[in-house]
Amino acid sequence: MLSICPYPDCRLGFEIEGAQFSLTDRFGATDCPHCLRPCLARPAELIEQMAAKNCKPLEIVAPQTVAPQTVASLVVVLDDIRSLHNVGAVFRTADAAGFSHVYLAGITGVPPRKQIAKVSLGAEDWIAFSYFSFLPDIILPLKMQGYSIVALEKNASSKSLYAELTSQKMSLPICLILGNEVQGVSPEALFLADHVCHLSMRGKKESLNASVAFGVAAYFLAEALLS
Repeated sequence: MLSICPYPDCRLGFEIEGAQFSLTDRFGATDCPHCLRPCLARPAELIEQMAAKNCKPLEIVAPQTVAPQTVASLVVVLDDIRSLHNVGAVFRTADAAGFSHVYLAGITGVPPRKQIAKVSLGAEDWIAFSYFSFLPDIILPLKMQGYSIVALEKNASSKSLYAELTSQKMSLPICLILGNEVQGVSPEALFLADHVCHLSMRGKKESLNASVAFGVAAYFLAEALLS
């Protein structure tokens, strides 16, 4: 099966094998054999399906009726969010917390979808949004514009988002990456992130629902940096 490297300066195809490389959900982590950078091995067939299903052209920007509280300093990237209800909830919370743009990547669903609108309550009508099949196509231009890239993920090297904010180790503008409900953010996101941060978990569960996690992180960022 043919996969395509997600990095725009490579984009070469390579063969993948194994049942872990599915056409329906997340895919096996690997390294591109050409540029040696970490990535998800996405079958080329799925990439074509995503581009055709979600949107053409790749960039969709909502009407310029941006709510007064929104600013250009905070944006969010949904990295393979599979639940349309989570997508809708992120749009609604992004509006409330003052995020100016929602970037949708990979298998993430794109408005207009009734399942998204049911939860977003129409926030996608004034929050600008864009869809890209490959996450690096979003992150690399934002880095060139001076955004700090923050991946919301708990791993062995991640740091508390609250602690990083209170110690003033982050500054605007910020791009927050929210990952897949089961597997978290992609290898590409971790590779490109300037900060990998988590929300402290004090109970038995190791994670929050994706849209709930975004709500907590979004308000941490907004209260610390926009107030």
